[in-house]
Parts: sequence; C-alpha cells; structure tokens
Amino acid sequence: MNEIKTEIKFVEIDADMAGQRIDNFLRNQLKQIPKSMIYRILRKGEVRVNKKRIKAEYKLQAGDSVRIPPVRITLEEDAPQLSTKLDKVSQLENCIIFEDDSLLILNKPSGTAVHGGSGLKFGAIEALRALRPDARFLELVHRIDRDTSGILLVAKKRSALRHLQAQFREKTVQKYYFALVMGQWKPSCKSVKAPLLKNEVNSIVRVNPNGKPSETRFKVLEKFEHATLVQASPITGRTHQIRVHCQYVGHPIAWDDRYGDRRFDAYTAKVGMKRLFLHAANIKFTHPATEDKFEISAPMEAKLEAALTKLRGQ
Repeated sequence: MNEIKTEIKFVEIDADMAGQRIDNFLRNQLKQIPKSMIYRILRKGEVRVNKKRIKAEYKLQAGDSVRIPPVRITLEEDAPQLSTKLDKVSQLENCIIFEDDSLLILNKPSGTAVHGGSGLKFGAIEALRALRPDARFLELVHRIDRDTSGILLVAKKRSALRHLQAQFREKTVQKYYFALVMGQWKPSCKSVKAPLLKNEVNSIVRVNPNGKPSETRFKVLEKFEHATLVQASPITGRTHQIRVHCQYVGHPIAWDDRYGDRRFDAYTAKVGMKRLFLHAANIKFTHPATEDKFEISAPMEAKLEAALTKLRGQ
C-alpha cells in the first residue's frame, strides 16, 4: 500500500486565483487526492474560507484566506502514478499545435477523454500535467467529446483561463467542426435551432421542448453519393449538441455510437471509417495576453482524409 499524507495549509487568494470555484481550486492544490475525497472534506466543513464553512460551488474572491486541512489516503499498489512512458501519454506531446506563456492548444486524438473519471484512469489534461511536472498551472478552458478529435484549449495561467472562459460565456469564440453525415444535406438548411435536454442518468441528449435553447449553424463543404461533409459551428455549447442536431434533421454523423445509424456506419466502413467523423477543425478568439484576434486550424488525421479520398473516387 502507498500512503499520501498532506499537511495543513493556508492559502491567500490573489487576483490571479480569484473567480474559480473552491472545488476546482482544491483539485489543483491536491492533485493526487481523489475527487470524492475533496468533496467529502468540503461537505464535512474541514475546508474553511475566512474561517467559515463553504459549499463546493463557492467562488473564491481576492483576499480570501483558504484553510486546506491535512488529508491522508491509502492507495492500492496496483494504482501507480501516471507514467509518461505510456504511448497515449507520450504521443500527446506531438499533438501540441501551439504554445506560448498563456496558452497551450492540443489537436486531441479521437478516443482520448479530456479528463479522467467515470472509469478512466486519465485524460488529456492529466497526461499533459504528467508531461509537464514543473508547470504551475494547466487547466482545461473547455471540453470536447471523447470520440471527437481536434482543437482543445488549455490555459497555463489563471488569468488566461478567466479571460478565455469569459469569451466562451459571451459567445464571442467561433468554433468550426467538420462532420461527415448521412445522406444529402440541403444547402438551404443553414441553421438548426432545437432545445436540448440531457438525461442525467445515462447522459443521452434529446431534442425536447423543455430543454435548453440550442443552435448550430451548418455549411455544406462537399457532397458524395450517400454522404455530405458539412462544417458545423455551435452557437451554444450544449452536451453532444452537433451530434444531436445532425440526428434531429435526419443526417446522423458517421460512427456515432449514441445518435448514429448502423447502415451509414456499414457504408462508411467500406472506405476505412472506424471512428466518429467529427473534428474540431478551426477556432477564432481573442488572445488573453495580447488582446489580438487569434485563429488556428488543426489538421484531420490521415485516416479521415483517406476516407474522404475514397468517397470522392466513388
């Protein structure tokens, strides 16, 4: 058995730390401690802010004094620390398409979750932290689905995280995805507005009048005999939004295990498709440090490009 024991710690919150939820702050401070343990010490009132009990959703303010209690936990021997020698971990270094003092941009591979949990030992953010053990701060700015590939923003400073997340909230970030969908998408269908409701038990999302307002804009890029390559730009940021909106209008995405069509999967398998054809290809935002307009594109993996080439040949 391996034992982790931390000491009591007091942290003064400065302007760069302010604005984040206390649970997220603790997860960054106690990186080796399981999330369940962090929520337990919050519920029990062992974490104090300005000598008072607080809830997990409390947002830290500049000048707050946080008491982090000592934590002791025993880890199983068969639960080793994340190794940077694992192929999926080491390969992420080659997936970084941009990096400066404020920001790291990853061309995330399909099949890699953005973070661990729900039975996953690690995700992209845990792998990046293992690759950069000296990094003081690495946090996800947003999320994309596990099977979706493409652009993922990671902040290297608290100020950059706040700046970028504000842009997402204000809907000034422009994101463009490539999706291969079933059938012939009509060019006249340029926007899908359909409210989405998530089932909290199984995480399945459906169009429902009681759901949250959701909009995705579409543009036809290329037509094939039984498929269409579209550009999708989500205006809102709901879970599985592009995937559900495509299904809703009768054009499910290739190899979508939740909202897809097996007949279409069989058709695309003939050209080498074996994964969800949804790729976060391009993003535009204001750089958090320079305030300049920033745009970057992430290339699709070779297997997706090869599948498109074969479809053109048909």
